[in-house]
Amino acid sequence: MGTATVCLGAAAWLLGGRRAGARRARLLLAGGGPVGSGPPGWPRMIRAWGYIRGRLRAEWWALAAGTVLALLGTSVLPLVAGAVGVPLLRRVRLAAGERRVRERRNDAVIALCGALAGEVRAGRQPGAALSPAARDSGGLGDAQATVLAAARFGGDVPDGLAVAARQPGAEGLRGLAACWRVAVDQGAGLAAGLDRLEAALRAERDQRADLRAQLAGARATAVMLAGLPALGLGLGAALGADPLHILLHTPSGLGCLVAGGVLEGLGLWWVLRIMRGAEEAPT
Repeated sequence: MGTATVCLGAAAWLLGGRRAGARRARLLLAGGGPVGSGPPGWPRMIRAWGYIRGRLRAEWWALAAGTVLALLGTSVLPLVAGAVGVPLLRRVRLAAGERRVRERRNDAVIALCGALAGEVRAGRQPGAALSPAARDSGGLGDAQATVLAAARFGGDVPDGLAVAARQPGAEGLRGLAACWRVAVDQGAGLAAGLDRLEAALRAERDQRADLRAQLAGARATAVMLAGLPALGLGLGAALGADPLHILLHTPSGLGCLVAGGVLEGLGLWWVLRIMRGAEEAPT
């Protein structure tokens, strides 16, 4: 297998090198332009691969891998496992998307506090300062129209901010509502309270990022250990064995496959549970 890979790479290199001179000559005679490397259809292949990756969701790669293994092992079990993995991977992808949305909204709330403090310090009234600060930062999210209407027409702005704080990642708006209520009811300085709130939210965000960076090593180790069975199958095939036939067509192989799959699933679940508990632990 290694010799075949080297031969294929050498053939591709020779093919690209032999046609490179003619391709450069055509480009120069046509008026110049960027000269690419590799086979003539390489840029088109790269664009096609990017289009496929953009259209194909991550979870469907499990079904594709199951199909390939089913064809190689002449068994329907990998196809069934790939189909079962599709909803699981979809849940993982959606959870990652929700986490990114939550982090962006948290950053927008921090930006809103800073912008509103700057507007108030510049001499504008809180009700008039909230509108440009919210539009520039987007920290109010879906409740922006409601909160701005309350600020413009004399409504209850703290209640509107409390409702907006129910959005994932916008919990800092509760602190903004408290600062607003204290400033309006007791005449305290809103800018000073917003500065302290912004500093606290920023410190909390930095602490979460630092904790996530510290857990990155453990997460990478878990992913690497989860991929070792696939590496073992590849090594067995390279040594001349037929691991897919043994695992899919013999009773002992099926037993080992089921036991290994259950143990690996439990191990991944346990590691992810530990890391999630560490991320969500109060600091």
